[in-house]
Amino acid sequence: MAKRVAVILAGCGVYDGSEIYESSAVMIHLSRANVKVNVYAPDMDQMHVVNHIKGEPTEESRNVLTESARIVRGNIQDLATLKLADNDALIIPGGFGVAKNLCTWATQGKDCKVNPAVEKAIKDFHKAGKPLGLCCISPVLAAKILPGCELTVGHDKECEMWPNANTANVMKELGCKHVNKHVKEAHVDAKNKIVTTSAFMCNAPVHEVFDGIGVMVEEVLKLA
Repeated sequence: MAKRVAVILAGCGVYDGSEIYESSAVMIHLSRANVKVNVYAPDMDQMHVVNHIKGEPTEESRNVLTESARIVRGNIQDLATLKLADNDALIIPGGFGVAKNLCTWATQGKDCKVNPAVEKAIKDFHKAGKPLGLCCISPVLAAKILPGCELTVGHDKECEMWPNANTANVMKELGCKHVNKHVKEAHVDAKNKIVTTSAFMCNAPVHEVFDGIGVMVEEVLKLA
């Protein structure tokens, strides 16, 4: 029987939604593994809409579910309908939409609030012993919800390659153990069944991000 994996998206586009390269990488690696994928997103307004050429907010209003549908050719469901029994694992790609729409990390950091449906999904999968795969900024969700877990967002010292490394130190303040990993690697918290990889937290070429996400997906499926 094919494994079934839920994927939660946060919009469409790195600055205000899910990172498209990362989301596509997740879908490709799952497809190669002959996994049945169920994609979800919350039916809610985005925090804001960003012009991806200028990198500046606009006056537009867009819906997270409707925008996420662009990435998966419309094959998506409202996150409110997600059923634990229908899925063997949960994966959440990165992108600023995770920190803006799935939680308020972008504006509140470690004091953020997580979208109730996202929090419920993560807690339900964790309680059931079903694995979680998180990449780029999305490990902050586990850091906030599951203190004491082991995670990676890459490295914990800022440099040209790791410009957002301080995220790791903030996660430590939430009681998590951060494990430094290269972009082509993933960290497996076997006890909590959480697999994380840095993806575009690293200034890396897209093929290295793709490979790291492949490792994450492979490890998630081993645990499923």
